[in-house]
Amino acid sequence: MVMDETTLSAEKLLAQYRMMALIRRTEEQLARSHQMGLVPGPCHTYVGEEAIATGVCANLRDDDVVFSTHRGHGHALAKGVSPRAVAAELFGKATGCSQGRGGSMHLFAPEIGLMGTSGIVGPSILQGAGAGYSFKLLGADQVSVAFFGDGAVSNGAFHEGLNLAAIWDLPVIFVCEDNMYATEVAFRDATRVQDVAERASVSYDMVAVCVDGNDVLAVHKASEVAVARARAGEGPSLIECKTYRTRPHAEGMRDGGYRTDEEMAAWKQRDPIASYGAWLTENGHASEGDLEAIEAEIRATVDDAIEFARSSPFPDPASASDFIFSEQV
Repeated sequence: MVMDETTLSAEKLLAQYRMMALIRRTEEQLARSHQMGLVPGPCHTYVGEEAIATGVCANLRDDDVVFSTHRGHGHALAKGVSPRAVAAELFGKATGCSQGRGGSMHLFAPEIGLMGTSGIVGPSILQGAGAGYSFKLLGADQVSVAFFGDGAVSNGAFHEGLNLAAIWDLPVIFVCEDNMYATEVAFRDATRVQDVAERASVSYDMVAVCVDGNDVLAVHKASEVAVARARAGEGPSLIECKTYRTRPHAEGMRDGGYRTDEEMAAWKQRDPIASYGAWLTENGHASEGDLEAIEAEIRATVDDAIEFARSSPFPDPASASDFIFSEQV
């Protein structure tokens, strides 16, 4: 762990553990629910990458905005969407954060700054730049965060979004979650330059760092610096987070074939939650009992969320045409 032990209070250190555990247990239950046929459509889980959303969003306010990807459940939870609202949305229920209309890949909660997740590759980069431009025009000290995967950096949106943010000094943090694969295509086979931070610094003269995406404290520190720069009007930053998803690209797809058993086993040994829990206990920030109590609390919360989703009603068919056009007041 790279952060000085005294940088965060014990309460904030445990809050990071709690959030990572909440994301993991929610995703595990959603994966089971998908296997049971309770979640219609695709379901892309965030298992293995929890440290990134946790570390970044811990530095954000409700009025800061986040633009996410198809793998967005973790971002939604870390930004403050309740497990009930996430689970109900995946179940297609009216109590979901998008009222059952979005599903797994279209979570939306603008009241707390979650401006949407998307199954399209790369739009978060352009949306993040657009929001940053709005904040600059308004003279606000809000920041915009764009999460995206390694597959998006070969998209034209990457060049356009980063270039615009750089030349106009926009308050945007670009967070690349480099999990080594775009669906089942290895990043090393898709580009000659795999160092995303170098692309940002060399091509766009942008402040950029590469961190261990499985180290929540490293992610937290890098995003803390980036957010402070953005609020101070010092322009955008890019944080490249090296990580790994330990479940398939989407539930129901294969685990291996495009990656080896040895590779998966090695990354599972670097589990961000287990590693952080060990660090907390070894450095006297928490006891085993503290972590067990958090786990018990989280499991109860997630069980409640799944039961809430199962028992919630589906949207009224009569409302199918709602929200298509703006309503004149």
